[in-house]
Amino acid sequence: MENNAIILVDKPKGMTSFDVIRFLRKKLNISKMGHAGTLDPLATGLLIIATGTATKKLTALTGLPKTYVMDILLGVKTDSGDLEGKILEQQPVTSVDLQKIQSTLHGLIGEVEIPAPIYSAIKLKGKPLYKYARQGKPVEAPMRKMTITKLTLLEHFADADKYVLKIEMNCAKGTYARSVAEEIGRRLGLPATIKELRRTRINDFRVENAAVLTR
Repeated sequence: MENNAIILVDKPKGMTSFDVIRFLRKKLNISKMGHAGTLDPLATGLLIIATGTATKKLTALTGLPKTYVMDILLGVKTDSGDLEGKILEQQPVTSVDLQKIQSTLHGLIGEVEIPAPIYSAIKLKGKPLYKYARQGKPVEAPMRKMTITKLTLLEHFADADKYVLKIEMNCAKGTYARSVAEEIGRRLGLPATIKELRRTRINDFRVENAAVLTR
């Protein structure tokens, strides 16, 4: 492997983005390495890795628009915005109003200001929010402007006494899928959380062209 390269990786579930870096450093015997945009441990999909002098491109790559496919579980709210967190609220959802869902998705297109996840790296007084959350310290979720260019309902189906919306989202840097999922739920009058999340595209880079990471 050339020591000045851009590598596309299909990150598996359960690894942090830095776990991927650590793994590749050892496997490729390359010390200088970074990534263009973090993926949550429970998320899968496209991670852009740069090595050597190519790491100078990371700032520009991080700012590129992204595409995600997310499974939103209606009927459950957690403290983390995904199924890794503590359940805060539950209610049965056995059917949905598709017209209301489409209207809700349409209403989120553009720049929206919604709460950021408490479990995120956003800093408060120089300290990442997730550290406050993990210590059980109460902290109010900051409002963040997020830009969404497209929301497409791909599929919807019942999941026991809950309901799942599979949605493709095109968005700008700084858009949190967990926040968008919760906001969709709020506008539908339902608790909601991310069940599955996959990043499929970063600008012209596609996950189909990425190497599947196997440990």
